[in-house]
Amino acid sequence: MSAPSFLDRTLRHGRALLHDERGDVPGWVLITLMTAGLVLLIWGVAGPALTQVFEQAIERVSGI
Repeated sequence: MSAPSFLDRTLRHGRALLHDERGDVPGWVLITLMTAGLVLLIWGVAGPALTQVFEQAIERVSGI
């Protein structure tokens, strides 16, 4: 019997990596939800201030 070719070893290793690297789906969902929550919180707190800064910048540029 001959030794497995480079391609056979690479494919076998790739399949093993795909199986091992699927990740922790509940963990990713939690990270995504927490990130969305932080964005909403920051947007809620800083939104009015950022809107005011943007409007002042537009007024200075346009001269209105």
